[in-house]
Amino acid sequence: MQKLVFFVGVAGTGKTTIARKLAERMPAAFLDRDTVGGRFVEHALVQNGLDPNDRDSEYYKRHLRDLEYDTTRDICIDNLAAGQNVFMISPFTSELKNPDWIEDVLRSAGKTHAEVDVKIIVVTLENMEMQKERIIARRTERDRWKLDHWEAFAARARFVPDIRWDLPDGAVKIFDNSPPLTEERVDELYRFIRA
Repeated sequence: MQKLVFFVGVAGTGKTTIARKLAERMPAAFLDRDTVGGRFVEHALVQNGLDPNDRDSEYYKRHLRDLEYDTTRDICIDNLAAGQNVFMISPFTSELKNPDWIEDVLRSAGKTHAEVDVKIIVVTLENMEMQKERIIARRTERDRWKLDHWEAFAARARFVPDIRWDLPDGAVKIFDNSPPLTEERVDELYRFIRA
């Protein structure tokens, strides 16, 4: 079966790092929403006189957020239709709440749940200081708001998303990425995806 794996969680939890480690073991289209939409979103924000790194503004949420996610979804659909495994990396907060979203992705790709195994890895960090250190180490302007408003960001960073997709038991794994990402821990995630 093809694999469609979602790596979800807030900034700095290590979603992309984990996905890269697993991509070394399983060929997959690697769709990080920040990479897919980052340049055009930054351009649109600048064109409207806004901070190119502000993903918390009302303008971004109203005019650009869905555009960025929908573009990533469309690339996912093309890859699924071509028979590829797909790794999707982003919070996907609204999408996970919508039970029709995943069904539309599969239907648009001409696939069914019998052909595509959908898994979700919710990446969390119990250690908020570690999360802050990781965000600082990334050195991206996009993270400035998070660091300037750390208490507010940290309060929303501890949640597990509301997942309303109709998936079989065992399709969702909560993964605390606070301990070192050893080969044994990557093996654990690989076995989860392959199961």
